[in-house]
Amino acid sequence: MNNKPTARQLKKEQTKALLINTAFDIFSSQGFLNTRMSDIAKAAGVSHGTVFLHFNTQEEFIAEVVNHFCSKIALRTHELSESSSSLKELLIAHLDAITEYEAFYTRLVIESRMLSQEVRDTFIIVQSAISLHFSRVLEKNRKTSISPAVLFNMWIGLIHHYLLNGDVFAPEGSVIATYKSALTDAFVSLLA
Repeated sequence: MNNKPTARQLKKEQTKALLINTAFDIFSSQGFLNTRMSDIAKAAGVSHGTVFLHFNTQEEFIAEVVNHFCSKIALRTHELSESSSSLKELLIAHLDAITEYEAFYTRLVIESRMLSQEVRDTFIIVQSAISLHFSRVLEKNRKTSISPAVLFNMWIGLIHHYLLNGDVFAPEGSVIATYKSALTDAFVSLLA
């Protein structure tokens, strides 16, 4: 029995990947709520109906794109943080992983409360994966009586605050690149 994909199946997979990557670019620049599926179809060079051959609804499509790229952020954080022995190294790894997808991640931070529960759940799962690494490093280097969950929420709140206000903090560039050292140094010094 031959399980090799047919040319049609390969084309379908390529088109789906093209749609996801095109959506990533457009969502990163325009946001989720300001993007129509026809915008993505046009940018991908396919018909509007082609989008709905791959995804039943706009919400399903957004959820797929968010799941795809949030998984990449979580995996990248995991890869970068595996060798982290200190909290500062882990924080830098986290910021480095976000940097690769900063515009998309920022849009997700800004718009997540207005997106579907599935998208919000995906975003929470990514934060939970990162929180696990955070807790492990803190357990090895226990220097505070503040719970790891509270400390992680403080860290995420700090990062999200800077991203939400990127137009103030880094109007012409990357918030993370501009403030990575200042944020990690300040956060670590709070625990000293």
